[in-house]
Amino acid sequence: MVNKRMFLAFLAGVSLSASVFAQSPGTPARLRGTIDAVSADSIGLTLRSGAKASAKLPAGVRITWLKVAQPGDIAVGSYIGTAAVTQPDGTLKALEIQVFPPSMRGVGEGTRDWDLGAGSSMTNGTVGNLVNANGRTVTITYKGGEKQVVVPDNVPFVTYEPTDRTALTVGANVIINGTRAEDGTVTASSVGVGKDGLVPPM
Repeated sequence: MVNKRMFLAFLAGVSLSASVFAQSPGTPARLRGTIDAVSADSIGLTLRSGAKASAKLPAGVRITWLKVAQPGDIAVGSYIGTAAVTQPDGTLKALEIQVFPPSMRGVGEGTRDWDLGAGSSMTNGTVGNLVNANGRTVTITYKGGEKQVVVPDNVPFVTYEPTDRTALTVGANVIINGTRAEDGTVTASSVGVGKDGLVPPM
């Protein structure tokens, strides 16, 4: 079991995730796939495209479980994130919803481009309004702005739970965030592992 001290250390590390790319050499990199092999300092993957890839695992890499959450887990005041695409009227259509535990409030706050297709973005913020009539619509507020997000009925909801390298097993579905050096080498800053076979939807 991950003890309280380890959890607090994890949270302290996650709170820096929004700026990790600015502080690290190289360009942002994101890998999504299934684990083929794990060693003390690297991980091998089959990407969703079928291609093979690998990433270095530094000593301080953050590892979390991603597990299923429910729409009822969010309310006005909840801190959430969503990968979404922009609709013609300027609203966002959610591709997934991440429900952050209270201790992770503020992680990655704001909106930025994402790599799930043309016009995709990632927005993290506080739920300012939640309307369930005629479909679910959520207002996400963050420093300097807000976004209106339409949440289709089939959108997956996930949440986070701290874990360690024992979660990195062959066959597990992962999303890796990190940096890519000029020689193409990817170094992971965080690894999200789908719990109980979950495929990370973000």
